[in-house]
Amino acid sequence: MHDYIKERTIKIGKYIVETRKTVRMIAKEFGVSKSTVHKDLTERLPELNPELANQVKGILEYHKSIRHLRGGEATKQKYKKAELQK
Repeated sequence: MHDYIKERTIKIGKYIVETRKTVRMIAKEFGVSKSTVHKDLTERLPELNPELANQVKGILEYHKSIRHLRGGEATKQKYKKAELQK
C-alpha cells in the first residue's frame, strides 16, 4: 500500500471519529469517492490501526442503523421545498 493511501486512511479515520460525519460528507471534503472512503475505513484501517478501526466501525454501524430516517427526511424536505416554490 502506498504511503499517501495510508496517510489518507488514518486522516479519514481520525476525522470521522472527531466529527461523526457521514461517508458522503467526508468523501466530498477529502475529494475522493464514497467507495474509496468506505474501503479505507472498512478494509485498510483495521490493518493500520485496529483501535481506531473499532471506533470507526461503531460510527458506521450507527449511521447504517439510522439511514432509513435520513432518507425519509431528505425526501420530506425535497417535496416541501418544491411546494414552496409553486
